[in-house]
Amino acid sequence: MRKRWISLLLAAAVTVTALAGCAGDTAEDQSAVQQRIENSSVVIAMDPNSEPEAGFDPAYGWGAGEHVHEPLIQSTLTVTNTDLTIGYDLATDYTVSEDGLTWTVTIRDDVKFTDGEPLTAEDVAFTYNTVKESSSVNDFTMLDYAESSDDTTVVFHMTRPFSIWPYTMAIVGIVPENAYDSATYGSNPIGSGRYILKQWDRGQQVILEANPDYYGDAPEMEQVTILFMEEDAAFLAVQAGEVDLAYTSATYSDQEVEGYSLASYASVDNRGFNLPAVEETTDSEGRTVGNDFTADVLVRRAINIGIDRQEMIDNVLNGYGSPAYSVCDQLPWYNEASEVSYNPEGAAALLDEAGWTVGDDGIREKDGVKAELNLLYSTGDSVRQALAADFADQLGVLGISCTLEGVGWDTAYDRALSDPLIWGWGAHTPMELYNIYHTIEGTDSAEYSPYSNSTVDEYMDQALACGDLEESYRLWQQAQWDGTDGVTQDGDIPWVWLVNIDHLYWVRDGLTVAEQKIHPHGHGWSIVNNVDQWSWKG
Repeated sequence: MRKRWISLLLAAAVTVTALAGCAGDTAEDQSAVQQRIENSSVVIAMDPNSEPEAGFDPAYGWGAGEHVHEPLIQSTLTVTNTDLTIGYDLATDYTVSEDGLTWTVTIRDDVKFTDGEPLTAEDVAFTYNTVKESSSVNDFTMLDYAESSDDTTVVFHMTRPFSIWPYTMAIVGIVPENAYDSATYGSNPIGSGRYILKQWDRGQQVILEANPDYYGDAPEMEQVTILFMEEDAAFLAVQAGEVDLAYTSATYSDQEVEGYSLASYASVDNRGFNLPAVEETTDSEGRTVGNDFTADVLVRRAINIGIDRQEMIDNVLNGYGSPAYSVCDQLPWYNEASEVSYNPEGAAALLDEAGWTVGDDGIREKDGVKAELNLLYSTGDSVRQALAADFADQLGVLGISCTLEGVGWDTAYDRALSDPLIWGWGAHTPMELYNIYHTIEGTDSAEYSPYSNSTVDEYMDQALACGDLEESYRLWQQAQWDGTDGVTQDGDIPWVWLVNIDHLYWVRDGLTVAEQKIHPHGHGWSIVNNVDQWSWKG
């Protein structure tokens, strides 16, 4: 039963392979590849959704949002290291006031924009003030305003303490105040980063060239061409030898292409279901909120330990993934108490304890009510659909009857208030925990699924107010589980996390891709965070 989903996914790959016929490298193709090697250039295929609609302007989401990445064209104050701790780019040091409301950052004095003008603290302040006013992608409500006290010192005045500000500083690219025009900058960006935007053909490609005046180590890869292609077209381009690296998925992982290998990179790009943690009611807007079945914490705990995550990885992801136990697995603020072992017998015992006993038809009942769930998945996402089907099969073994329903994102958010929906999350910031579990101010629930716990809220509030970033990690961990309370198995478990999806790429033989830090949600620009360090062998 469970194998049928991966079989359906793989059928597409077989069809594409057949269509490709005898496609392969011609002498002309080989000549082009050799020229790229000699010129230290690379051609990469990315998903069309990776193309920034508003262009390469940090004020409108470039480098930020759902698919967080380093902006490449612009410099940032900080960076995230391979272990997701904080390092420096433009910044040389930073301090935070005792009350957490003032951040003072000193920056380098040897940086120039590509128009030859020096980058100063005034440009940094201008950028952040502009992003605060313009960004519809990131939350900048914690920033009151930024100002420069001299050419190398910028001061951030906050509306509230925000200990993880260094993670925000790692994704905001700095733009030049004197040369910035919001109407044109996205298409013609001036920056000080590792690369310059040479060409952008909307809907087709982006060409980046190494910045000859970059203040850091000169990029080894001097030209980077990004092609925006659907997954099947990207695979055909690999078969034809037209690209050097292309994104792919488990759908194609059983294929072999001469001259290429399949690279797998770990991610915190997780998939999981929200489990509405309150009983069903109707809110002031007339929406159904809550679910009488998942409102029982014993039911939620049973589901969490009754799922064989490795089976999902093997049969849906073709082996390319890792078990997910939280929204932040492997990150510095992750609490290992989130991990559970597959225990169907224990799950059955919890359901029995909750009063849900198996009926003659194999479906559990309580007080004449069947144990039933309607599982939602986003229409058009075959992997989420397959994971939802596998999840339903496994719950069926526990005596929980499930139906599946594809929904569009225009209605999914409201529907998830009462029915479990399979989501995708995972970011290089602890705010992911906050956004999922923290009670929205002025309400009695978190944003994406009905749940609230004042103890969990308090730990996260303390984490944000903490004056020391490293110490804040401990508080984020306690929000997950403090030994008595939290969102893990022995706590409220309002979400059940299934798998982290490995990010897969076809890589041409001879291309050395630099070590990757764990990828966030989104199969896009993260792969090229360090493209300047890639190289060709020989």
